[in-house]
Amino acid sequence: MPEGPPMSGPTTHQVLRSLETGPRGLTDEEADARLARYGPNVPPTRGRVSWPLRFVRGLRDPFTAVLFCLGLVSAATAAWGTASVITVLVAVSCALRATGEHRADRAMTALRDLVPTTATVVRRPTPGQGATSREVPAEELVPGDVIRLAAGDVIPADVQVLTATGLSVNEAPLTGESSPTPKEPWTWTAAGPGERTEHLCFQGGSVTAGIGTAVVTATGGHTRFAGTTYEATGATGGERSGGVGAFDRSVSGISWTLVRFMLLTPPLVLVADAVLRGRGLETLPFAVAVAVGLTPEMLPVVVTTCLARGAAHLARAHGVIVGRLPALHDLGAMDVLCVDKTGTLTQDRPVVDRSLDAAGRDTPEALHWAAVNAWWTLQLADPPTPDALDEAILTAREHYEGYEAYEAYEGIAALPFDPVRRLATAVVTRPGADLGVHTLVVKGAVENVLELCALPEEERARLQALAAHQAAEGLRVLAVATKDHDRPARRRHNAPRPPPDPHGLTLIGFVTFHDAPDPAAGPALRALADRGVTVKILTGDHPGTAARICRDLAMPPMAPDATRTAEDMDAVPPTDVAALADLADRTTVFAGCTPAHKARVVAALRANGRTVGFLGDGVNDLPALLAADVGVAPHDAVPVAREAADVLLPQAGGLAAIDHAVTAGRSSGTNIATYLRITLSSNLGNVIAMLTAALLLPFLPMLPAQVLVQNLCFDVAQLAFAHERPAPTALRRPTTLRPRAFLRVITGFGVLNAVADLATFAVLALAAPGPTGTEDESLFHAGWFTENLLTQALAMLLLRGAAYATTAPAGTATTTPVTRAALALAAAGILVPLSPLGPPLGMTPLPPLYYALLTVVLTLYATTVVQLRNKATIGGPK
Repeated sequence: MPEGPPMSGPTTHQVLRSLETGPRGLTDEEADARLARYGPNVPPTRGRVSWPLRFVRGLRDPFTAVLFCLGLVSAATAAWGTASVITVLVAVSCALRATGEHRADRAMTALRDLVPTTATVVRRPTPGQGATSREVPAEELVPGDVIRLAAGDVIPADVQVLTATGLSVNEAPLTGESSPTPKEPWTWTAAGPGERTEHLCFQGGSVTAGIGTAVVTATGGHTRFAGTTYEATGATGGERSGGVGAFDRSVSGISWTLVRFMLLTPPLVLVADAVLRGRGLETLPFAVAVAVGLTPEMLPVVVTTCLARGAAHLARAHGVIVGRLPALHDLGAMDVLCVDKTGTLTQDRPVVDRSLDAAGRDTPEALHWAAVNAWWTLQLADPPTPDALDEAILTAREHYEGYEAYEAYEGIAALPFDPVRRLATAVVTRPGADLGVHTLVVKGAVENVLELCALPEEERARLQALAAHQAAEGLRVLAVATKDHDRPARRRHNAPRPPPDPHGLTLIGFVTFHDAPDPAAGPALRALADRGVTVKILTGDHPGTAARICRDLAMPPMAPDATRTAEDMDAVPPTDVAALADLADRTTVFAGCTPAHKARVVAALRANGRTVGFLGDGVNDLPALLAADVGVAPHDAVPVAREAADVLLPQAGGLAAIDHAVTAGRSSGTNIATYLRITLSSNLGNVIAMLTAALLLPFLPMLPAQVLVQNLCFDVAQLAFAHERPAPTALRRPTTLRPRAFLRVITGFGVLNAVADLATFAVLALAAPGPTGTEDESLFHAGWFTENLLTQALAMLLLRGAAYATTAPAGTATTTPVTRAALALAAAGILVPLSPLGPPLGMTPLPPLYYALLTVVLTLYATTVVQLRNKATIGGPK
């Protein structure tokens, strides 16, 4: 590919020559040859993953992998029932996850296809024919093509401007700067030390005003857009640079702790039985069954179902697309949300803030004359599209009274805003004024207007300081000045009149502007703050501009030192992670950020133990999107940001939808944490009791088939957790799985469950015939089977805690999915030994006295569980 121009080096002629093109563009033959040589103008995107590959990737989940290995061991020991059940659970889990992520991927692809993908290119059929303009797909552009630009166009490739009339480009997706950047052809004044881009436009920007032509200098993977993407990802795959998310870290921590237990259990059982009972490998199926009993077999299915149901509800009810299912849990665990300002908190539309006189006092006069200038510039200069500042001025002027309408003036001549002069000029006649007197009205950059005013140096310095103070408050400032002059005499032969001398103006005052905030942003951010989510703003804008938007959105009060700049971050050594984490934690606004700064702040917050989300819409946000636990992008984000994001917000009410997504994430997270708490406590208690009983009894405490049926009953009941609805009070704070605290609590409840299981010995000794009550194996197995399922049913009801407290009116009956599942589980525990299934499973009916004594044990168990539950907190608010 021909070399693109340096930032401030070659002239326009040199660029055209290096690209082997000219102002009339390429011929069709040349364009086809270059397209074959350089490839389509398509930025690097993440490759699509097929459903079968997503299914196989599901085995990377720790619990799913452990289950799969246990299934292989079960098959190796001829425990075909256990192996079959485990295989089905693994397949269902992988299929649910693959299907959910595949649907989200297709939805994001459909959204990307809605983006305009054409460009107006100047080409010639043959070298001897004239050039014509035509619409072509943007992917067919090649270096050397000459394209036309107009307001509303998306810059399709990296280009250098050839001609421009009032051309300005919004480069916020690349730089984060909210103000459009004036563009002009290369001039000697533009060449100088450092990087100058006044004559360059980059892929991903958009034309906000004016018209122009430009030559394509880079396409496809050679554009700055592609370079930023590559720098952020390290490749073209869009992989997450910050490692695994909060959910995966938490589940992995719990998983590998349980894996150690499961790997130790079979050898311990075999050794203990061989030493104490003289048994050999005939106890291997029982040892494998015990290891399976410790495993929460339904975890992959329950987790995937919880997240998939939450994601489906968000897509259906609120238009939120979750591309990576664990990201939904991470949203619920999120306690810090970092947002980019431009495009996410603002509408990219300026509005008038104040109209000031030369003393800094509020007066409508400056706004009035600015409106006169804007109106007649629009009428006489006929720009291709109204300037955004002019639109804001005309809109604001309609609310002022006491001045003549700007339409009442008679327009004589006008010059639109010139990026070089940085001025817009209009010549008008005042209503009722002498026809021989014209008024010159000038508005533009403060420095340029003040240079034309008749002012002493001290006054000029004071006015510049006044304007600088307004800019420090996050405002854009225009100066307005006027001058009356005599109408020039008519010249002979219709010769053009000389333009009025712009010097000697009288300053009227200043008009200040601020970015219009998104109306939904303020309530959405305050709602997140009420839910315990700290909001931080990372922007490339000036600190005053960022602080201004915080005030406009009525964000929670900030400390005096809560605004920092990129220089403050650069002052912290990269190796001092703790210092940067502390700075990031104390700061609310980081201004002047580059893409690397944003990613560094996100990484520092995560290193400090925070669960971080990032909301951004531009190429400059890509590194931070990939560094966060969960990346969020609005519907209208640039395609590469949408692809990198885990969650995509709807087109309307995007910010408000974040609150719905957080709620859905917390609901799923609460259900998953409750499931784990109950399941692991019950399973751990059963394993402890089985291992103890295996050492005390002359026979196996439960047959492998009985363990399998018991696990099947419990597993089916546990699916109800995916359909439970937590109480609103449980969703007020971030929820996360904290492995250490989690394991401490399940150990306590597991020991309590084991005590309840072992108390069955005493019950059987009193209720069963024989000296010890354990002579009849089938009776013992039936008693323990019933007690286990009843204990697990009680655990399902009691260990849920206040997170599922009903809000139904007093006196009304409410049953939840978990309540119904627990009742069904208890019924199975009582009826299976009494049913025809009992004898094949090695169980016999129990005497009535057993049920009476068991009721006492379960009552004591329930009372103890409630007391301990009120003192424990697991997986709940941080």
